[in-house]
Amino acid sequence: MAFSGPLAGVRVVDITAVLMGPSATQMLADLGADVVKIEPPTGDATRKIGPGGDERMGPIYLGLNRNKRSLVLNLKTPEGVEVLRKLVAQADVLTYNVRPAAMERLGLTYEALSQVNPRLIYVGMFGFSQRGRYAPSPAFDDLIQAATAMPSAMAPSVDGTPRFIPINLADRSVGLYAFGVIASALYAREKTGLGQRVDVPMFETMVPYVLGDHLYGEKFVPARGDFGYPRLLSAARRPFRTLDAHVCCVIYQDHHWKAFLEILGMGEMYQTDPRLADITARTQHADELNAFVEQHLATKTTAQWRELLKSADIPVFPVHTFETLLDDPHLKDIGFFREQEVPALGAIRETAVPSEWYGTPPSNYRPPPALGEHSAEILRELGYSDEDIEAMAFQGVTHADAPCSRAEAEPI
Repeated sequence: MAFSGPLAGVRVVDITAVLMGPSATQMLADLGADVVKIEPPTGDATRKIGPGGDERMGPIYLGLNRNKRSLVLNLKTPEGVEVLRKLVAQADVLTYNVRPAAMERLGLTYEALSQVNPRLIYVGMFGFSQRGRYAPSPAFDDLIQAATAMPSAMAPSVDGTPRFIPINLADRSVGLYAFGVIASALYAREKTGLGQRVDVPMFETMVPYVLGDHLYGEKFVPARGDFGYPRLLSAARRPFRTLDAHVCCVIYQDHHWKAFLEILGMGEMYQTDPRLADITARTQHADELNAFVEQHLATKTTAQWRELLKSADIPVFPVHTFETLLDDPHLKDIGFFREQEVPALGAIRETAVPSEWYGTPPSNYRPPPALGEHSAEILRELGYSDEDIEAMAFQGVTHADAPCSRAEAEPI
C-alpha cells in the first residue's frame, strides 16, 4: 500500500529506538516514506513508558511511531542479519542510533551494506563524532544538555541551581536535523546516483545550537565581551504576572518600546532614558527593563493587556498550560488535534503534520504499530514463505503472531 506525499516511494529501514531516531523517521513517514521499524523481540523501550505500557503501547511510543510498519528481527542471529541485508538491498535509507561499534559487531557497517546496495543512504545518530576522544561514550538527552551548558544557562532563572530543560530538547532537535540531513542526502543521490554514509552526532549538533546565542562576545578574537546573550539569560525573562494570570509579551524593537510607553502614558521616556536608546543599550539593561515591564503589567488583567498590546502591534500571548494548549482556538480552527482509533487501545490523540503542502500533500494515517504487527507482511514481500516465517518465529528470529494488517490507511 503506497503512501502519498513528497517522499512517497522512499523506503527507510529504521533500526533506531527510544526518541531521537524515531522522531526523525516519523517525520519521513509523515511525508510518505515507507518506514520499516526494526525492533528486537522485546520491542522499543518506549513502548513500556507511561499509561498503556503494559500493552507495550505507551504515550511516548505512540507519539513517535505513526505511519510506520513494525518488523521484529533478532539481529543477534545470523538469520536476522540476513533478513536485514535483504531489506537493505531494496531500501533507500538505513537509520540507526546505536554506537557505530555495535553496528560493526553485527557486520552492518556502511562498507558492508553499500556492497549490497550502492545507492543506500546510511545515517547514524549517536552521541559524539567518531573522530574525537568521546567517540565510544554513550549519550542520552540529559547528558547532551549537560555537555552543551544548557543546565548552566537555566541556573539564573532557578535560584542558581543548574536544571535540565524539561523537554527532550537534544533528542528532538537532533532528530529534526537528521530528518533534514536524510532529505538532503536523498537529493544528492538524485544528482550523483550514489548513496553515502552520514554521521549525525548529538554533541556537535547541539553545540552551535547553544553557542549561536551564547558565544556572544567570545565570537570575536580577541573577545569583545563575555559569554551569554544578556536578554536570554536575564533572570527576569519570564512570563509576566498580571492581575489575574500571566502573559507573554515581547517588547523588543524600537517601535514596540515606543508603543508600550505610549500605552503607559510615559511616551517621553523613550527619548530621555538612555537604557532605551537602541537595541544594544536595551540588551545591556535587560534585567532592569524586564523588571520595569513586569511592574506595569501587574496593574491590569491578562485580557486587558492582550487587547492593548495587540492593538499596538506588540507580540502578546497568554501563557498556556498543557491542558489549555489542547483547547487552543487556533488549533481548533485548523483541526490540528484529531482522535484516531488504535486496535486494542481505543482512541488516541494525534497531532497533524505541521507542514502544509499544496502540490504533493501527505494524506495518510497508519496508527503506531503493535510489536511485530507487520513482520509476516514484510517478510512475504522479501520472498519468504509462510513456512519460512513460522520457522523463523519458532527459532526466535522474528515475532509474527500479532495482527499483520489493519484497515487501509486513512487520510489524516
